[in-house]
Amino acid sequence: MPIIQLQNVTKVYPLPVGDVVALNEISLDIEEGEFVAIMGQSGSGKSTLLNQIGSLDIPTGGDLFIAGRNIREMNDDELTDMRLNTIGYIFQRFNLIPLLNLYENVEYPLVLKYGKRDTTGRPTELLRMVGLEGSIIEHKPAEVSGGQQQRAAIARALVNDPKILLCDEPTGNLDSKTGEQIMDILTDLNRQGRTVILVTHDPQTAEYADRTIVLRDGRLAE
Repeated sequence: MPIIQLQNVTKVYPLPVGDVVALNEISLDIEEGEFVAIMGQSGSGKSTLLNQIGSLDIPTGGDLFIAGRNIREMNDDELTDMRLNTIGYIFQRFNLIPLLNLYENVEYPLVLKYGKRDTTGRPTELLRMVGLEGSIIEHKPAEVSGGQQQRAAIARALVNDPKILLCDEPTGNLDSKTGEQIMDILTDLNRQGRTVILVTHDPQTAEYADRTIVLRDGRLAE
């Protein structure tokens, strides 16, 4: 079974002026270990689709299976567990916690999972893997560059060893050279076996993926 499977997934947002159909009967399979780019104009449904796959939101209709489980049949605790252990998130705006230093940001999911500070050294190992070591990891997000923040965000996304990495415009706030470095890291993680799903508006960034999916008005473009 594909690691991600959408069967006629629909997402409708009810508004006073009328319902907005953000996704309209999307059917899609993503195999384990694939690198998939999602493209489309603003309002096409890219972010909505990523939120569905990330179990941050639940479909209005249809079925969505993540690692063999239908998220429409899961309770809040089960969804939280999936977000913590199966899926890693990398965002355009990094979403690091301002009051924590880079090391503490990477460690934080482990604290949530185990209820105590890490003693395994995994956060340090992952920070080193993405090119951050020494005193820089003791700096808070506002004290380092955007590229360094994104590297820390990648390490944080990996700390619980997720099968799936969801990346929402991960190079959108970075200069071209730093963006290429981030994409090289994501490509290497994919080669190691992780499923990577990337939302981007940049065709050059999408070229890193094995397959590109284009959305138009909430549907898969032909």
